[in-house]
Amino acid sequence: MKSIEISRNDYCQFLTLSPQNYSITYFAEHGERCSHDVINRFLQRDKYSPSMLWEHVKGDVVYSEDGYVIFDDTVLEKRNTKKIEIARNQYSGAKGKVTTGIGVVSLVYYNPEIDRYWVIDYRIYQPDQDGKSKIDHLLDMLNNAIYSKNIPFSTVLFDTWYATHKIMAHIDSLNKIYYAPLKANRNVTKVNSDEKYQNVSTLFMADYEKKNGTLIHVKGFPKDMDVTLFQFTISTNRVDYIVTNDKIQKTAQTVQNAYSMRWVIENMHREIKQLTGIEKCQCRKQRIQRNHIACSFLVWAFLKRTAHKTAQTIYRVKHSLLDDYMKAQLRSPALVFQASDTIIA
Repeated sequence: MKSIEISRNDYCQFLTLSPQNYSITYFAEHGERCSHDVINRFLQRDKYSPSMLWEHVKGDVVYSEDGYVIFDDTVLEKRNTKKIEIARNQYSGAKGKVTTGIGVVSLVYYNPEIDRYWVIDYRIYQPDQDGKSKIDHLLDMLNNAIYSKNIPFSTVLFDTWYATHKIMAHIDSLNKIYYAPLKANRNVTKVNSDEKYQNVSTLFMADYEKKNGTLIHVKGFPKDMDVTLFQFTISTNRVDYIVTNDKIQKTAQTVQNAYSMRWVIENMHREIKQLTGIEKCQCRKQRIQRNHIACSFLVWAFLKRTAHKTAQTIYRVKHSLLDDYMKAQLRSPALVFQASDTIIA
């Protein structure tokens, strides 16, 4: 029987429905008159860009003047396949070590008034091809959010990798607020102090400074670029150092609450990896990988939209697809379990 051509919707439907296996071979085995070559040809034919994601989600986004734009990157692990064209050795925060994979920098928009979030942009980290660093990608997406998408927000959040004066100064120029973590070994000094620069982890902070913050200067930053430092003891083995450009008097609790909103992008990365197969494609061609990633973001957005409409979690939406199958199999199993007579209870 002759194979038929497939569309982007067909491929996204496969990613939506498949419980675990997201390979082209698995799709071909279960798709009606859908061969491996047809799927492979489809994934190499078109060029899907991050702008497609925005066209797909912009009607869902609920804006807030107090909204957050949150940046972070993740690594799609490809450690068992070193011949994928855009896979490279890079540090993975989730693994805490260097691994082989595809780096993706994401932008999430969060509305704190209704506690909902959307992925509105992403970039694939491939400096050997486009010469752009992760910092360049962040700035591109931030400018695009303001000048092209016209998204209202007040606050920008990111992790230690992006806590550079280039990014912070740019956010200052936009009249936006940032909350950024510093690594324990960043050199700082208190403003109007004779103290030498020292690791932020060794900087003494009195109780009132811990509560209300203290004005510091980070080594390497422009002379007139001071930030307010807050210190939070998370556990016996962890202390967080958060700086902000917010000039309004803040308490440690309000700063900690604001920065904690970063959980939404970490949650998104976990959801998209577990539910869409975004890192399960093992094809070598970079165009196939890019299109697979683009479709995975579309599927995540669809699942998230469905979860909101049905008042379920995104995990429940995905896993409930097997409910009817389980009920049918329990009523009339295709494979009947029989215990061995040699097993001793």
